[in-house]
Amino acid sequence: MTNKEKYKQAFLVLHTSENFSMEVKKMAMEKKRKINVAAAAAAVCVLAAGAGGSYAANVGGIQRTIQLWIEGDKTDAVMEVNPDGTYTLTYPDENGQEIERGGGGIAIDQNGQERPLTEEELLAELYSPDVWYEEDGSVWVSYYDQRLDITDKFDEDGVCYVKLSGGGKTQYMTIKYQNGYAMSPDRYLSPQEFN
Repeated sequence: MTNKEKYKQAFLVLHTSENFSMEVKKMAMEKKRKINVAAAAAAVCVLAAGAGGSYAANVGGIQRTIQLWIEGDKTDAVMEVNPDGTYTLTYPDENGQEIERGGGGIAIDQNGQERPLTEEELLAELYSPDVWYEEDGSVWVSYYDQRLDITDKFDEDGVCYVKLSGGGKTQYMTIKYQNGYAMSPDRYLSPQEFN
């Protein structure tokens, strides 16, 4: 007997309550809201990277050895891609300590159905620019081998515009000080166009 059959048999005796339909609708609406939040978080959760590697079998998903750009430095990392559309990166920092980072999410198709991000979509996330804030108040952006201090580039409204080139691509970034950023391969986005 398979696990699926065992679960079916175990839960066969359970019955739904009369309010189940209303609760399902509430949960669906809450899930849709969470999906939108998760999609936004996945867009914001980016790491500067370049990748290449080989596949290895793994119990949790696909494990891949890649090289990626972290804060402007090329770093060897192990990327584990999970079936749920998430990934985990493990790499050494400058002191040899192992660092673990992750990301990922879902995509929503034209019919409103959610699906896990594909490996290609996750790698595209890793190729994206990264913005971070240091304890000393400085603001940095990295893209491939570039690491730029943009602290003094913010205008009086707390907005900064940065053009980045790397990996044969150009990205136009609009950064709101401690309030997210957006990018486009075509133009600078207006601060009103996002969050």
